[in-house]
Parts: sequence; structure tokens; C-alpha cells
Amino acid sequence: MTDGLLSTLMTEQANQHNATEYGAELRDNSRGPRLQKYLAEAGIASRRECEELIESGEVAVNGHYITELPVWVDPAADRITVRGKIVRPVKDTIYIMLYKPRGVVCTNDDPEGRTQAIDLVQHPSKVRLYPVGRLDMDSTGLLLMTNDGELANRLTHPRYGVHKQYDVTVKGAIEDAALEKMRRGVFLTAHERGRGGSRTEPVDVKLIKRDRNRTHLMIALREGRNRQVRRMLAKLGYPVKRLRRVQMGPLKLTHLKPGQWRELEHKEVNLLRSAAFGKSGGGKPAGKARG
Repeated sequence: MTDGLLSTLMTEQANQHNATEYGAELRDNSRGPRLQKYLAEAGIASRRECEELIESGEVAVNGHYITELPVWVDPAADRITVRGKIVRPVKDTIYIMLYKPRGVVCTNDDPEGRTQAIDLVQHPSKVRLYPVGRLDMDSTGLLLMTNDGELANRLTHPRYGVHKQYDVTVKGAIEDAALEKMRRGVFLTAHERGRGGSRTEPVDVKLIKRDRNRTHLMIALREGRNRQVRRMLAKLGYPVKRLRRVQMGPLKLTHLKPGQWRELEHKEVNLLRSAAFGKSGGGKPAGKARG
């Protein structure tokens, strides 16, 4: 073995040893919050999306890229970056209700250059906001936007059972048997073109009006699979003509026209937090809101 090769191997072993030691340090749960929770509270994305960022190798702590969880951080001492940009704690939490119009996408990173929901919200604070529970491009209605990652996670994760209500019109006169199938749950594949899958949770369905050409329904979900309402109805043979989200937990779509937005009132934020965290409200102040 040459001296050069031996030196390279020794350096690699030393780096691996240092990385192992550093990884062990970050797994000390007395250091502070979990990394994904800190990122979510800093307004980077929802907690689940932050986990994806970490596992894809886009987050570094003190120059070390993290790809495995759990990791705990000390915000006062650690230098935390996402895609090379330093993450700083958010001083104020912002809560926005947007009436999303048709033709607008909810993602904050769209390579196709389409109009994004964030483009419609010109908040004076200029903080980074992200949508809570996406609506597809053809759907309209209530879209909550915030930099409060912990609340966003609670509102969207099926474990916490916060309901979302949709005003839906489908093509044709839907049969009572199909409505009953929806109420019991419909088997959906894991992806729209994938294999595997599972039955949806029971769904609350109210028939508003029905004639030979169309049926008007009010549907409430407590889980949030991708395009779930559209996929359930398509599976039963009734394509959706119009879909509008009108409620998330206790928060109702009010005082807005398509494309308009407003800040939530304090009482609305408190109601949301009570729905997401229980009566304790999560132990966090409402942040910036009207009223």
C-alpha cells in the first residue's frame, strides 16, 4: 500500500469517526427542540415537509448535512441552514385566510411558473408563508397560509382529526348506494397510478340537491389524501364539476371573494388552536392577527 493511499484511508476513517461522534451529540434530546420542529416554527414549511427536506440532505447543522432523524438542536448555539441559507427563529406568527381562485397552485416552488397562492398574498411583514392543506389547481376556496409550522402540522395530520368541509358538485344524479359507500369509506390506491392502498376513513356526506344532470353535496373529511374527494367520486363514477373548500375545523370561509385574503382575528386563531391542540391551545400565543 502506498503512503498516499494509506493517508487517504486514514483521513476517511477520521472523518467517519468525527461524523459518528457529531451524530451522537445531535441525538441528545436534552439539547433543545427536534430539528424538524425548529424548522417548521421558523416558517420553512410544515413539519412533515421539513422532515422530507432533512432526509433529502438539504439541511445542515454546523456544516454537517443531516439525512437521518431524530436530531435535536440548540437554536442559541447551532448554525442551521436549509439549502445553504441560515434559518433564524420567527418573531411573529402570521395567519392568513385566502380565497383561492381556480387556476392557482398551492406549492411555493413551481418549476412551470404558474401563479402561486403565495403570489396573491402581499403581506407587509414579507415573512415566508406556506399553505396549510393544499387545494389542487382546479379547486377553490379556503386556504390557510401561515408561518406557524406546529399548528400547520396539527391541522393537516390525520392523527389529530381536524375536519375539512367541501362544497362539491358532481356530474349526474348520484345514487344513494354511492353516497353510502362514501360514508363507509372507499378503497384508494397509494398513488393515483400506483399499486397498493387502503380504504379511506368514514366520510360525512350531506345531500343538498340532486337532479338528472348534477348533484350538490357537502362533504367533510378528517384525513387529507392527495385529491381525495375527486378520487373517491371518480372511483364511484361521478366526476367532480366544482369543488370549493368552505371550512377547516372551526374556521369558515367568510367575507372574501376569489383572490382576496385577510388576516385571521385573534378569536379565530384561538379556535383553530383549540381544535388542533385541545383546550390548552398548544400553549402558544396567537401571534399577529386582527381583533
